[in-house]
Amino acid sequence: MPFASLGLRAELLRALDAAGYTVPTPVQAQAIPVILAGRDILAGAQTGTGKTAAFTLPLLQRLNAAPARPPRSFHPVRALILTPTRELAAQVEESVRVYGEYLPLTSTVVFGGVNIQPQIQALRKGVDILVATPGRLLDHVQQRTVDLSRVEILVLDEADRMLDMGFIRDIRRILDLLPVRRQNLLFSATFSDEIKALADGLLDAPTRVEVARKSAESDLVAQSVYFANKENKKDLLVRLLADEKIQQALVFTRTKHGADRLVRQLQRDGISAVPIHGNRSQSQRTRALDDFKAGRTGILVATDIAARGLDIEQLPHVINYELPNVPEDYVHRIGRTGRAGSVGEAISLVSAEEEGFLADIERLIKKRIVRREAAGFAYHFAPAPPKGSNTPCPSSGRPAPRPRTANRPRSSSSPSRSPRSQGR
Repeated sequence: MPFASLGLRAELLRALDAAGYTVPTPVQAQAIPVILAGRDILAGAQTGTGKTAAFTLPLLQRLNAAPARPPRSFHPVRALILTPTRELAAQVEESVRVYGEYLPLTSTVVFGGVNIQPQIQALRKGVDILVATPGRLLDHVQQRTVDLSRVEILVLDEADRMLDMGFIRDIRRILDLLPVRRQNLLFSATFSDEIKALADGLLDAPTRVEVARKSAESDLVAQSVYFANKENKKDLLVRLLADEKIQQALVFTRTKHGADRLVRQLQRDGISAVPIHGNRSQSQRTRALDDFKAGRTGILVATDIAARGLDIEQLPHVINYELPNVPEDYVHRIGRTGRAGSVGEAISLVSAEEEGFLADIERLIKKRIVRREAAGFAYHFAPAPPKGSNTPCPSSGRPAPRPRTANRPRSSSSPSRSPRSQGR
C-alpha cells in the first residue's frame, strides 16, 4: 500500500519521495487516516516503528488545511509536541522540517541545557509547530515567551518514558494551559496503569492503535550472552571488540557514573569512546552523537534515558555492559540495531548479580538467549547452594540462581586490542 492511498497531500508525498519513503509502516497505515479525520488516538508503538511520521504527516496536513492566519509575529503555537528527552525533541523537529518542506508552515524546538535566548527569539517570530521537553516549555511559560492558548493539536510522544522520568506534574500543568477543544495524540511503547489513567483524562473517544509490542524483539538481531565477574567485564569487553572486529557499538550502562568510568577505562586501552547521559551538557551530547554517527568515535556509552529516541541508521552492534533491571528496556535497547532490514547483533555481559535480570528478560521474550564464551574467559559453575536455600539475589530480591565464578584471562598482560579500535 503506497502513501498516496492514505489521503496525504501532494506536497507531503513529494517530501516523502525525496526522503526515499514509499511504503508506510503498520503504525503509519493505521494512524494517519484516523488523525486526518480529526479523531484522538492512543497508539502503542516504540521507537523504530515509524511513529514520528505517523503523527507528523497528518498533523502537517491538518494545519495546512486551516484558514489563513495573521502575520507570524502575531499568531500563537498551533501544534504542540511534547517529548521526554532533548535528543528526541531535536529529531522530531527535524522530521517536521523534512516532511513539511513544501508547506508554508514553521516549526522550532525548545529544550533545556542550552541558551534560552535563541529559543525566545524564534518563538517571538511565531511558529506553527512547537516541539518541546516539558521542563523547558514551562520555563518559557513562566517568562511569558510562548502562547499555548490556541493549540489545535497536542502530541505526547513516548508518554511512558515521560512518566518514568517524573514529568507527570509538568504535563498536567501544561494541559491546564491548553484550550479544551483540541485534537490529542498519545504515543506510548507500553500501556501501564499510569498511561491508561492519563489517557482517560486526556483523550476523547480515542481510536486505539497498537503495533510492535515491546516484548517482541526483532528477528534481525542476533542475541548472545557472555558471563563474567563484575570486575572482569571491562577486559572482556575489550577482548570482544578485538575478536569480533567491532568498529562501532552502542554500549549501555545502568548509571551515569558507570558510563563515565567505562569510557575512561576504554580510553586508557586506546579505544575511541565517549559517554552520553543526563549529566552531559547539550552541546556535549550533540557532539558525541554526531561524532558517533560520522564514525569519528567507535564506542558510544549511554544510559537508558539518554539513549531514548536516538536514531542511528545501520547500527551494527548493541552491547549491554550491564543488564537493565526492567526487562522491557532490554528489548528497547537491542531494538537500536537490526532496523530497516539490516542485520544487527546484541551482546550482553552478565555477572552473577544480574542473572535474575537475565531470567526476567528471557521470560519476556519467550526464549533462551545463546550463551557464548570468549577465549581466556572460561566460566564455570560453582557448587550449588544447599537444597532448600532461599538466599535472595542481591540485585533482584528473588531467590539467587546457582552462583557462578569467572576466571581471569590466562595471560597477565592486558587483552589484545583491535588495531581498528586504536587512535580513532
